Amino acid sequence: MPITDFSTLHFSALHSQLGVLTWPLLLCAFLAFMICLERGALFLHQTLLSLWPKKQAWVKTLRQSSSIATTDNINTLLIQTSTQQDLLSRGATLLLKQAHQPKILREELVSLWLSKQQRDLQAGLKVLQVIGIISPLLGLLGTVLGLIEMFNQLGQSQGPVTPAQLSAGLGLAMNTTAAGLIIAVPAITAAHLFGIWAQNQCQRTSHVLNQINLWLAGIKDDSHDAPDYQAFEHVSQSSVEPKQPLNNHFETLR
Repeated sequence: MPITDFSTLHFSALHSQLGVLTWPLLLCAFLAFMICLERGALFLHQTLLSLWPKKQAWVKTLRQSSSIATTDNINTLLIQTSTQQDLLSRGATLLLKQAHQPKILREELVSLWLSKQQRDLQAGLKVLQVIGIISPLLGLLGTVLGLIEMFNQLGQSQGPVTPAQLSAGLGLAMNTTAAGLIIAVPAITAAHLFGIWAQNQCQRTSHVLNQINLWLAGIKDDSHDAPDYQAFEHVSQSSVEPKQPLNNHFETLR
């Protein structure tokens, strides 16, 4: 049997079960599947980047380090982060390249960058939520239309109505509701799970970038070593000044 005939046969069988709402439900299912597939690939890619051996080892080194942000330390950390492509490393690279800027400007730059990354991580999730909302409604609409058609056929019947006719008509009408729920449940679940993951990624990245920004400003964060969250320990600003201009080092790294 040719492929076209096989596809036509299956579509005809599906159309006989779902009626006029076959195409809208199929479109919702296709869009939900493609969005879940794309978001799943992004999730797998980012997870592998963060779990790869020796990846993000610079974060642990930075937290355990008691040294101040000198030019050499900044350049060493920048070399480590610039070779990695995960979200945290890209944010750290962006921040370290602007180490010569005032702290408030670095904060604004990181805030804008994090907003863009959050939009990218949550791309398509709104559409997925909309699909999860309208799919059951389409299924319910199909059920109502199926019941209307069933009662019209029963009204035109000359003989007595049998239980077999009612069960067949009701079963056909309920198929669209089942199809809508089958599409909606995975879509809503995936939208919430990917949204939670994106939020956690941005929060973790923001926390580490704030630590780096404080380190660049000459403020040491001892909170991860203490049982209670302590105040930041201020380091002498004169000891933080680099021995040579940072601009020259960033130009060589570019």
